[in-house]
This record gives sequence, structure tokens and C-alpha cells, in this order.
Amino acid sequence: MIGLPAGTRVYLACGHTDMRRGFDGLALMVQEVLEQNPFSGALFVFRGKRGDLIKLLWWDTQGLCLFSKRLEKGRFVWPMAAGTVSLTAAQLSMLLEGIDWRAPVRSWRPSLAG
Repeated sequence: MIGLPAGTRVYLACGHTDMRRGFDGLALMVQEVLEQNPFSGALFVFRGKRGDLIKLLWWDTQGLCLFSKRLEKGRFVWPMAAGTVSLTAAQLSMLLEGIDWRAPVRSWRPSLAG
């Protein structure tokens, strides 16, 4: 997991993105399509059409960082509507592990003490 500063906002770009895009192409997409500032310190996450590759774009106050991850088996769970979805750090961690971050299975809790 990437050690992000506390309070870092995480945005998923819904739908699929052309994974041939690099720093400039993704930053331009953040600016024009998502209508966000790519230099705000927020983390922007993009998924390819096949669903097994994601790229993360982040401004760390010195420059843009571009991270990518490919799953060997399975697909990243992704909303296909237009726009963006905001995630918590815990949801991002689940996403990067290939877990369905939208409805994680909670462990059983006892109903009564004793």
C-alpha cells in the first residue's frame, strides 16, 4: 500500500480509460473530464477496459507520481457510470488487493455480551 498523507482524497474515474495514457494524458483527463485539479494532492485512480490494470496519478508537492498495478487473476471492481467516486483510504486498500470495496463482508459480531 502507498503511504499517503493523512486526509488525502481519493477519486476513481468511473468507466474505462485508455491505459496508453501517461502523466500528461491522465493529468489532462483529470482537468477536463473529471473537472478536478491534478496538482491538488488528491489521488486519481483509472482502470483499463479489460479491468485487470489500474493507474494512480498523484501530485506529491514535487512532481506527478504514476503508479500502476496489474492483477494476474481477476478484475478490479469498478463503477461504470460517468463521473467520479470518492473513496476512503480503507476502500483504496481493498481495491488494490482486488477486494470488492463497495460491500466488504464484515466479520460476525456478537449481539449480547456474556
